Amino acid sequence: MQDSRKAIIAWSLYDWANSAFATTVMAGFFPIFFSSYWSAAQSAQQSTFYLGLANSLEAVFVAILAPILGSIADKGSFKKRFLIFFTFLGCVMTGSLWFVQAGMWPLAVMFYILATVGFSGSLIFYDALLPAVASPKKVDFVSSLGYGLGYIGGGLLFLVNVLMYLNPSWFGFVDETAAVKAAFVTVAIWWTVFTIPILVFVKEPIFAHAKKSRRAVRDGLRQFLITFRALRDLKVVGIFLLAYWFYIDGVDTIIRMAVDYGTAIGFPASSLIVALLITQFVAFPSAIAYNVLGKKIGVKRALLVAIIAYCLIAILGYFMSAVWHFYTLACIIGLFQGGIQALSRSYYTRLIPTEFSAEFFGFYNMLGKFAAIIGPILIGVVTLTTGSNRLGILSIIILFIIGGILLLKVDEEEGAISLDSFRTSMAAKELERISD
Repeated sequence: MQDSRKAIIAWSLYDWANSAFATTVMAGFFPIFFSSYWSAAQSAQQSTFYLGLANSLEAVFVAILAPILGSIADKGSFKKRFLIFFTFLGCVMTGSLWFVQAGMWPLAVMFYILATVGFSGSLIFYDALLPAVASPKKVDFVSSLGYGLGYIGGGLLFLVNVLMYLNPSWFGFVDETAAVKAAFVTVAIWWTVFTIPILVFVKEPIFAHAKKSRRAVRDGLRQFLITFRALRDLKVVGIFLLAYWFYIDGVDTIIRMAVDYGTAIGFPASSLIVALLITQFVAFPSAIAYNVLGKKIGVKRALLVAIIAYCLIAILGYFMSAVWHFYTLACIIGLFQGGIQALSRSYYTRLIPTEFSAEFFGFYNMLGKFAAIIGPILIGVVTLTTGSNRLGILSIIILFIIGGILLLKVDEEEGAISLDSFRTSMAAKELERISD
């Protein structure tokens, strides 16, 4: 199963599938359409509050459930079943946005929360299938391929959706409203169609002592508590997760706050959309190429290079004054964004036991959901205190410095020893349960 070309392509295409939601819905049209159409009767402050609340509720819900569902999936070998469930939820709720009429912001919020839960939830089990698809020798390449295809797939559909929005008559729509609603439907269809390969060609490994549904839930909950306590002994995993939380917080903050920062210093909205597209298409080949750098200098060092690059991005952002500067930064971000995400995921697979991959990726995705919390607050506080948006964007260097220092403390050899002890302990506990 590992390193099968068909399985690798099928697995990677799921990133191509669901990235359309991240670009068109989350980053692109939902925030704009929500304030201008669904909650147009509300004040700008109320609209922002409702949208922020929706994102926060979804993040907390998935963050809490992620490691628990991961434990259950491992115990019953249910990764693909959970992937199907969350994907179905995301696709149906995204497509349902077509039916939400003007002013119906509570319904739009509900559909958006459920769609985002579907998107985020599916990623836990998609990531957890990576060790089943790729051997340790190929895991960096396969992870990078997934992110690369995600950027190009999400970027291609987003490009079409932007053209639909800017020129609705070209596509037979009466106005921009109809075009945006149709864009949500295209995301649902795109996501559904390109999910089929992973369901057909990726086989989930069945580990010994896999449980049936009811017992898997019971033992999964018990396993979650055991592993949560065991993270104290798996210090290398814990240190990496903490490092990841800090530096990915900085990465996500740049992704989420770039448009707001560009607006604050006077760049037009059209330029911001172009910059977003530039990042998507530059990130496609860069995510794959960054795997080569990881092979040459080591994955850990490649991650440190990306962290240093993001520090430079923040410094360059401080001095940015022209639109072409913004485009240049979009290119630089694209060079490192896919690389740091892809290699973080593949590096993590080296530190965790594959038989508990869904559970450990639950913790990984839990921290990913809690990312971009410190960064935006830090930017806001510094901006308000100093009265300078430029100092605000510069302040996130702190997150990259802390993340880089913690990453330097990750010792793979020590982690391998801890893993052996963890496996022995888990095997002993499993024998006790079987004998009982």
